[in-house]
Amino acid sequence: MSTSAGPPDSAAALADGVVAWLLRAGVTDVVVAPGSRNAPLSLAIWAAAEVGDLRLHVRIDERTGGFLALGLTKGSASGPRAAVVTTSGTAVANLHPAVLEAAHAGVPIVVVSADRPARLRGTGANQTTDQVGIFGALVATHDLDSVAALDAVAALTDAPVHLNLQLDAPLVPARPAAIVPAQKHRISPENGAFGQGLSRPSALPRGPRTVVVAGDDAGPPARQLAERAGWPLLAEPSSGARTGDHALRTYRLLLATALGEQVERVVVLGHPTLSRPVTRLLERSDVEVLVVRGLGVWPSSPPGSTHVDEPWWEGEPDDPAWLSAWREADRELGRRVDRLLAAEPTLTAYDVAATTFAALPAGGLLVVGASSPIRDLDLMARPTPVGSRRRVIANRGLSGIDGTLSTAIGAALGRESTRSLALMGDLTFLHDQTAFVIGPDEPRPDLTVVVVNDDGGAIFSVLEQGAPAHAASFERLFGTPHGMDLASLCAAARIPHLQVTSRPELEQALGSPNGGIEVIEAVVSRAGRRDLDAAVRALVDRADGLEVG
Repeated sequence: MSTSAGPPDSAAALADGVVAWLLRAGVTDVVVAPGSRNAPLSLAIWAAAEVGDLRLHVRIDERTGGFLALGLTKGSASGPRAAVVTTSGTAVANLHPAVLEAAHAGVPIVVVSADRPARLRGTGANQTTDQVGIFGALVATHDLDSVAALDAVAALTDAPVHLNLQLDAPLVPARPAAIVPAQKHRISPENGAFGQGLSRPSALPRGPRTVVVAGDDAGPPARQLAERAGWPLLAEPSSGARTGDHALRTYRLLLATALGEQVERVVVLGHPTLSRPVTRLLERSDVEVLVVRGLGVWPSSPPGSTHVDEPWWEGEPDDPAWLSAWREADRELGRRVDRLLAAEPTLTAYDVAATTFAALPAGGLLVVGASSPIRDLDLMARPTPVGSRRRVIANRGLSGIDGTLSTAIGAALGRESTRSLALMGDLTFLHDQTAFVIGPDEPRPDLTVVVVNDDGGAIFSVLEQGAPAHAASFERLFGTPHGMDLASLCAAARIPHLQVTSRPELEQALGSPNGGIEVIEAVVSRAGRRDLDAAVRALVDRADGLEVG
């Protein structure tokens, strides 16, 4: 087998071709993780950034780089795309968590990996593995050995794209290539890249008592349908639909009341991922479930449900008593929740979620971590006015805690916001500490990170594992106390840090941002979390007047 070098500057030519392809596809930001095999790509991207064709971000950790690209793409509603570039071997594998999240959430990031030419594969060379198809069946790999091969790669759609480049020696060009600004063509929601394509409206008949469930990334259509039809809107915080006077704050508690039992039909938009009561509602045999297919790798219609292209309501709104009953119950139950939490003697995770959301101004951005914070926010975030442009982002494709800091930094860099906030738990924060390893020449956003520190995994306290019967094993296996000094971690990265232990202190800290990346550590206790959640759920037992006659 021949192992001689390829034609002079062949790697540089392919790298230049890929950069031109990225620009034509609408990529605005590229994250580069340093390496030898991807050196031609790094140099070509740097040259393009120097002439203003794109914005360059360099990260030493590929996993962080992948989630940074994810956040850059998710951050803007106008749909800029980001690419992440790595060298060969484990570097590519470290992108897998971010790529899986993007695939399941329908986020079109571009992965560009450097590889050996085909003739050198399988020779036992250092830092090599089979990179073709490394992300499995969810993401197709385009294995490219020439600029001409790029012509076969389709334009970006609502899914990740993997370009695996066969880069031959020499890996550094004989002379720096002059990058000519490429003709950019950003594919926007208006021309179909982020939308779901053309569909036929499906008129919904009157009669069944209906609620609209808005899962992650459902968008304004969920609210608009609920308003036209006069139905209650059960909208998750990251749905993009928790606005207006049809959205309900305490919906997941209300589903356990007589109102929930009377639901006869559900229209689902987006991917509902937060609430077991919603899951149980969708599984009921006596409820008709209509699903609008969303983005990402999900079943087109869950078992027992019916797919509709575009649900449409014609004429006057449905039974006003139905909506009125839900609104009244929501207001009363919300007051009871607030009174219960106000009586708590110390700061709670619910307080932190409510205070953080209250600090988000119109036009602001909030990135929320998985596990407890997104669920706490779901209960505490009051619906906001339509048109206020508050954007809440969460990685709900696979709902992992990994990469959340990097996603938040990317989203803040990718969106022009009046204020950028992030809310996450301590384990989520610790899981992505390399997100703070940012070189002096790299773009940095203004981002306030609120960390709910209860020294471990609070969410398990309220699940089956947190029952008293498992107390002997709980702390080591699920509570996982870490005892980490977050102030010292932040100091190592030169990130300003402030610790608070009360709601007034948190309000003051959030009201005085200093610019740049900063961390507010809100210290709470896990000790009474299970009992507190039980007390919140018990409020529905005392809720009266929750049935439509």
